[in-house]
Amino acid sequence: MDKNDWLEANRRYLVEEISAVRRLLERHADGTENDRTEENDRTKENDRTEEIDRTKENGRTEEIDRTEEKVQSEARSPMLDSLCRAFGLSRFERLIMILCAGMEMDSKFGPLCAVVQGDASKDYPTFGLALSIFPEAHWSALTPMMPLRYWKLLYLEGNNTIVSSPLRIDERVLHYIAGINNIDERLDGALEQIYNDPDLLPSHYELAVLLAETLSSTTETDRLPLIQLCGEDPSSARDIALKACDMAGLNLCSLLINAIPLAMDELEMFIRLWQREVILGQCALLIDYDEVAGEIAREKAVMRLIQRIRGPIIVIGRERLRTLYRSNIILDIKRPKVEERFAVWHEALGTAAETLDSQLKAIASNFNFNATTIQAICEEALGLYYTDEELENHIWKSCRAYSRPQLEALSQRIEPAASWEDLVLPDQQLSTLHEIVAHVKWRSTVYDEWGFELKGSRGLGISALFSGASGTGKTMAAEVLANELGLDLYRIDLSQVVNKYIGETEKNLRRVFDAAEEGSAILLFDEADALFGKRSEVKDSHDRYANIEISYLLQRMEAYRGLAILTTNMKSSLDTAFMRRIKFIVEFPFPEISQRALIWKQVFPPCVPTEGLAFEKLAKLNVVGGNIRNIALNAAFLAAESQGPVCMEHLLRAARSEYAKIGKSLTDSEIRGWV
Repeated sequence: MDKNDWLEANRRYLVEEISAVRRLLERHADGTENDRTEENDRTKENDRTEEIDRTKENGRTEEIDRTEEKVQSEARSPMLDSLCRAFGLSRFERLIMILCAGMEMDSKFGPLCAVVQGDASKDYPTFGLALSIFPEAHWSALTPMMPLRYWKLLYLEGNNTIVSSPLRIDERVLHYIAGINNIDERLDGALEQIYNDPDLLPSHYELAVLLAETLSSTTETDRLPLIQLCGEDPSSARDIALKACDMAGLNLCSLLINAIPLAMDELEMFIRLWQREVILGQCALLIDYDEVAGEIAREKAVMRLIQRIRGPIIVIGRERLRTLYRSNIILDIKRPKVEERFAVWHEALGTAAETLDSQLKAIASNFNFNATTIQAICEEALGLYYTDEELENHIWKSCRAYSRPQLEALSQRIEPAASWEDLVLPDQQLSTLHEIVAHVKWRSTVYDEWGFELKGSRGLGISALFSGASGTGKTMAAEVLANELGLDLYRIDLSQVVNKYIGETEKNLRRVFDAAEEGSAILLFDEADALFGKRSEVKDSHDRYANIEISYLLQRMEAYRGLAILTTNMKSSLDTAFMRRIKFIVEFPFPEISQRALIWKQVFPPCVPTEGLAFEKLAKLNVVGGNIRNIALNAAFLAAESQGPVCMEHLLRAARSEYAKIGKSLTDSEIRGWV
């Protein structure tokens, strides 16, 4: 039976059940109902042969265990019967549900209710009405701890007595028995249902199969173990969880941490409504615990939710979560090896991969994408019919573009324009920069193919400290490295990342590194002094936590497979213990007069008209490269305004302006002979 046929059959079944209750009301309204024999027979006929044991814990009904066979059986059953089985409703409770559903779906119910109750104003169902007309009636059906009210299947409205208050079916439940199974709208703000079907790398697919078996298995306990997917690849953990739930026939919903209720009564209502969704919709809950780490109030709310919910819960995070009163299944999710990613690229590109074999190694090494992203990039590239060279360039650019969205929300992307020719530095500093390029370019060969990673992951990150006064070329050097490596460059201002609230700095840094992992972006942390000043004596908890934040940054830099650069204007203010953990340190000195002359020669683009520029005289200005570029740019605007070439007079005016800006005075020796 296809979906449309089943929906029609479900509709007819519900209409028949509602019609049977309406006929019972009509007989009572006509005064012809002297006994309940006919309705008893009708109820017994509709009652399914499978009986569900109802156990109680403090008066509460518990969810029944779901085996795969039961789930398949319920999928073919009318939704009304599925609901009654799932919550263990009695015959009487079932009839109350039908009565309330009829009130919403059949316009004749209101007037009939008024006639049977002998009061024109009572044109609605009540518990008193149900007690008087339905067989096997029992008072306990509407107590707060029994299914109808505990699971919010229906509500008592108004302030009347229990027997005289209007009864109303919950809207979510009404849609459910009508065949529409959507998440309760009251949970929309705190949950996001995940629909896509991800492709997985082979090693991750094996983990998904293992997880699906766990989710599908029958358990004798009152709830499934908490499933934790831990490790350095939260994106892949999310895809594994989604694939496993799809295999197990579960809908996966992600908890939006910032929207979780914090007030106890609101949290309890949220837990109860979600647990109802677990029963109605065969749902699993996904929690990214890294998003809540450090927020004490939300941590407590999430932990209470984990302890109280009996349905399947999957937690993803870098660290393992310690829980009480609930068993755990923990799977470590590791980033796939370069060889595995290379194989997926090779398969996705088909015959085109043969001509790109060597380039694919570099792509697989630099971009840590999952199988779904790799497939999408390859399909797009192959559909445009590039030459081999164009195909390679397009794939590389697409990889950079796919890895950008998350990082651009956390930092500033710098479009690198500088090359080695623009960088004026002593030979020793240039040599160190070339070493950094070699480490990034060949890290996959050394770490993976040659096995250095097997000796331990500590210290495999590529970190650098660029120190020197403002304008000496630190950012330009980072641009040169990004240009040479073909990678994106992002600037993160550490003075903005450091937060006065305990735990926030670490959380901000975690988000930056997690987002950067996919594309091996070059991270440029400006203003390292904001976090890395010399450690003073620990006097209070804030001092201790500042040291924890510093250690966390260094730890992530050491583990980050891309390049992370710290910049500082005051190297002397940095703690030597921290500097020992940096792999490369490059000092950017104040340029000598010969270096300043070279900077002046290179500062003007070829198209700029110039006349009579004396670079040896200009080099006497005692300023760094950044100031030189500012003076040259300002002089170009002055020349454009005068509609002539840039000359020494324009540069003199621009130099005076720049010196005034930095609080210095031009000396006669610096500008002698300019004009």
